[in-house]
Amino acid sequence: MAMKWISVCLVAVAVLGLSDAQYYKQPHQPQPPPPPKYTPQQHQPPKYTPPAPPKQPQRPQPPPPKYTPPQPQQPQQPQQPELPQQPQQPQLPQQPQQPQLPQQPQQPQQPQLPQQPQPPPKKPQTPPSESFHTCEVDNHYKIQCGPAGISASECDAINCCFDGQMCYYGKAVTLQCTKDAQFILVVARDATLPNIDLESVALLGEGQGCTPVGTTSAFAIYQFPVTACGTVMMEEPGVIIYENRMSSSYEVGVGPLGAITRDSTYELLFQCRYIGTSIEALVIEVNLVPPPPPVAAPGPLRVELRLANGQCTIKGCVEEDVAYSSFYTDADYPVTKVLRDPVYVEVRMLERTDPNLVLTLGRCWATCDSNPYSLPQWDLLIDGCPYSDDRYLTSLVPVDSSSGLAYPTHHRRFIFKMFTFVDQTTLVPLREKVYIHCNTAVCQPSAGNNCEPRCFRQRRDIAAAVQKTTRSETTMVSSGEVIMIDPTQTERS
Repeated sequence: MAMKWISVCLVAVAVLGLSDAQYYKQPHQPQPPPPPKYTPQQHQPPKYTPPAPPKQPQRPQPPPPKYTPPQPQQPQQPQQPELPQQPQQPQLPQQPQQPQLPQQPQQPQQPQLPQQPQPPPKKPQTPPSESFHTCEVDNHYKIQCGPAGISASECDAINCCFDGQMCYYGKAVTLQCTKDAQFILVVARDATLPNIDLESVALLGEGQGCTPVGTTSAFAIYQFPVTACGTVMMEEPGVIIYENRMSSSYEVGVGPLGAITRDSTYELLFQCRYIGTSIEALVIEVNLVPPPPPVAAPGPLRVELRLANGQCTIKGCVEEDVAYSSFYTDADYPVTKVLRDPVYVEVRMLERTDPNLVLTLGRCWATCDSNPYSLPQWDLLIDGCPYSDDRYLTSLVPVDSSSGLAYPTHHRRFIFKMFTFVDQTTLVPLREKVYIHCNTAVCQPSAGNNCEPRCFRQRRDIAAAVQKTTRSETTMVSSGEVIMIDPTQTERS
């Protein structure tokens, strides 16, 4: 019976389960629930309800989020690093091309104003003196400068010349300031034109050691302490300056109406500057005043006085023969000359075609003013003859048919050496302009007189001869300015 009940129960359970299944399929059939009233307690044993938990495995549905690995596609965002292409924007640094604006710093060219500090380089202006500080010294005149074996750069540093083997003094003025406070000054004869008389050179003061320590025919060498021979000491902030002056004497010719000289007048200011531990040498040259404009003063007889400027251009020619081939024009005045330079003068008669007329010269003289009657004066010709009291006699130049002139007798020529007037009180050269004046007359030749001056006869005979043959037409004629200049200016030009 028990077995039957068990089988019945099992059948009942099966029927119950089947009814449950139908219940799920047909939830609208609530009728089957009555049977469970028998089995509620027995239905508890069927713990088959656990099949319900398998519904929990439905939670693994979240694994579909495993599709989130496509999210790793987000790492494709690292493709965004393509943004670094933006660094191409650093092309903006091309804007640094704007630093071309630093071309504006070219405005610092305005600091060319510091070229004004170039005035301090006036000391280095001694190198410009190299325009006349030539190194062309004959071998037998060369004097060693500095210690033996000195290099070219070391030689140049002490203002000397270097020929590849020897350091020597140049043909000008060389100043050296030694560390033991000594002046070394070397003066060349060729420092001036005409050449300076080295024996006539003296320092500001006198005393022992103020004369040359060595002399040759071309150089004079001085060496003395910076505190001796009249040296003047001056002070500037951080600088001690020792200054002296060198000058030359000259010969003065004194006439009844004036005084002149043909010697070079030489004056040189030199300094040694001691700055800290360095030493600087400075030479200062005394320059001349620029020449004034030309002046002309023709006479009523239409006589012209002009200066010749012809020059030799071929070897072997005689300058006096070529000089009168050309002349200065009005635009060329003032004419500049160096002491003892020859001055070629011609006086000619204008607008006359009578070949029988002869132009004669009476007195010719020079003044430092365009006024022929101003003082001082210096005679060049007296009654057509050279002034005998002048050591440098004026030379008369014959003018004849070989000159190629249409009327040779209408011309007179002479040559004198350039000079400068001297103050008669202080005997200091005036370095002024010079004007040339001549008294002229027209002469009619005769059998007894050819109207030529007879310079070896007595003066009264000359005057008488001229007076007998000259006509009433006389006049005075003057030249334009002739200026004495420093010879170094001609070398620099």
